[in-house]
Amino acid sequence: MNVPARTILHVDMDAFYAAVEQLDHPEWRNKPVIVGAPPDRRGVVATCSYEARRFGVHSAMPSRTAGKLCPAGIFVPPRMERYEAVSSRIMDVFSEFTPLVEPLSLDEAFLDVTGAPSQWGDGVAIARELKRRVFERTGGLTASVGVAGNKFLAKVASDLHKPDGLTVVPRDAAGVRSFLAPLPVTRLWGVGKVSGQRLSEAGIRTIGQLQSLPLPALGKLFGAAGARHVAELCVGIDDRSVETEHEEKSVSGEHTFDPDCADMDQVRRMLQEQVERVGRRLRASGKEGGTAHLKVRFSDFRTITRQMSLARPTDSDRTLRDAAYALWEKEHIRQPVRLVGFGVSRLAVKGQTAGAGQQLLLDVVPPDKPDSRHAALDRTVDRLRETFGRDALKRGHWRGTEDTAR
Repeated sequence: MNVPARTILHVDMDAFYAAVEQLDHPEWRNKPVIVGAPPDRRGVVATCSYEARRFGVHSAMPSRTAGKLCPAGIFVPPRMERYEAVSSRIMDVFSEFTPLVEPLSLDEAFLDVTGAPSQWGDGVAIARELKRRVFERTGGLTASVGVAGNKFLAKVASDLHKPDGLTVVPRDAAGVRSFLAPLPVTRLWGVGKVSGQRLSEAGIRTIGQLQSLPLPALGKLFGAAGARHVAELCVGIDDRSVETEHEEKSVSGEHTFDPDCADMDQVRRMLQEQVERVGRRLRASGKEGGTAHLKVRFSDFRTITRQMSLARPTDSDRTLRDAAYALWEKEHIRQPVRLVGFGVSRLAVKGQTAGAGQQLLLDVVPPDKPDSRHAALDRTVDRLRETFGRDALKRGHWRGTEDTAR
């Protein structure tokens, strides 16, 4: 029995956050919309409309730089709840064609449509119908789709003719090589700006140039392990399957101060807010964390990260707060802080044991005593914040583990 060749779609919404803002504010259509921090504040661009991109604005750019490049830009703060709601509608469309959907973010996903019902036609027909339904169900949002025999090629294809593009990759080996050859080497997974610059200095700028190199020569550029990976990608080989489930490895939250904060009490209060944010997410997902992490960035962008193992996995705000405090106090931070963050890793389903073998980098936080009152309080606070908003209730500022034990 012959196994049918795979047909993979990569669907990428066009300038998603900005497009949603233009959808909700018709007066902003055809205007440069920039989602992110305002231009007079510290922060970065999350995304921007294609009108703003013509001015050189792009995601991850400092908002102040974006404001200089595009003085007429309309800066709007992100509305994640709205984007998540629209994303849910889009993902529902995807599931109408196949159950094999791998979301990568709110605005992109892989779909394996190899076994899709024959009524839809081939991969190209499915892509056209999918684009039509997304446009119709969202009230006007467009998507770019790549159709190929594997995930790597589909991902490359979806980005070539934005916005509202549909790009089909040849299925034969020679056609795939020709499709990839003129593209820049940075299109390859694992080749970023730094390695791309290094290759450029060596006179290698296109994938086609890499295709012509033997494995030993690739080994000198990428190392023995990396050479084989690059050699396969250069000719479009990618055997990864579409994964419908991804296990979350960590949960974290962070805050950037504007300007840098020299008030350590204020920094600790913000750290506590991030702790409670992490605790809420753990409880909502039914998970517990086994390792606590502190992240602090200073005005010169120097960043420190510290971690400590907990004696047992937990979702308790009280225990997470004590871990955060212990990590913070050990550093004796006195200089102004640009960013503070907290997170947990070694996640486990609530009631199960987290993975073993974690190296203890600092003292282990002793287990919190089982106390249903603290768990009930956490759940009550969660419900109140869900009903009345995150800022409706504030816990008292902690002073230390010796105080919180009372």
